[in-house]
Amino acid sequence: MQQTFPIIAPSILSADFAHLGQEVSDVVAGGADWIHFDVMDNHYVPNLTVGPLVCEALRPVTSAPIDVHLMVEPVDALVPMFAKAGADSITFHCEASRHIDRTLSLIREHGMKAGLVFNPATPLAWMQDVLDKLDLILIMSVNPGFGGQSFIEGSISKIARARAMLDEYEERSGRRILIEVDGGIKPKNIGAVARAGADAFVAGSAIFGKRSAALYAEVIAEMKKNAVLGRGQN
Repeated sequence: MQQTFPIIAPSILSADFAHLGQEVSDVVAGGADWIHFDVMDNHYVPNLTVGPLVCEALRPVTSAPIDVHLMVEPVDALVPMFAKAGADSITFHCEASRHIDRTLSLIREHGMKAGLVFNPATPLAWMQDVLDKLDLILIMSVNPGFGGQSFIEGSISKIARARAMLDEYEERSGRRILIEVDGGIKPKNIGAVARAGADAFVAGSAIFGKRSAALYAEVIAEMKKNAVLGRGQN
């Protein structure tokens, strides 16, 4: 999976499902780096979305990495199904697996990048004993379940704390773990999120709400510019 900062990952949760393949093609042509694929089960979260068959249908449409976010409980049975469907990474919520180490190992054994998801009230301590099996973490800046929510400002300090923990791990191991942030990401706040230490940014309504391929490209370009400025890079 691409790891060049900044990584913009449009969430198909906000796309036009009547034209999903075209929507994915349009955002990738407009500069998107990953496609964020939200899976909800109406059990772990109060919403129901898509599964492996939709992922499999999208795989021939794009070569961009498909970043699967499982908001489901239990997790393990879906891992081989999404691997077969063409997913490149899977993240799952700490509370949704009884055996986090085993679930992370299972994802990696199927050739995908593995990550943990942290809800606004989930402590970062969950990752301390599994850092060697993490490729990324996903910090939720809204409560999971629905698109279009407002960014929780307290997430900034949590991202910064996670970055400090992961930078210390990188110094010891030589291995970088990416921080992805999901929820209420817009051009106006992406700079602050980047400054706190995020590498990848999930955006749904901020991108797909434009309902125009040309405007998708404009907002993605604006997000990338603001993220770079926020990080203090030229």
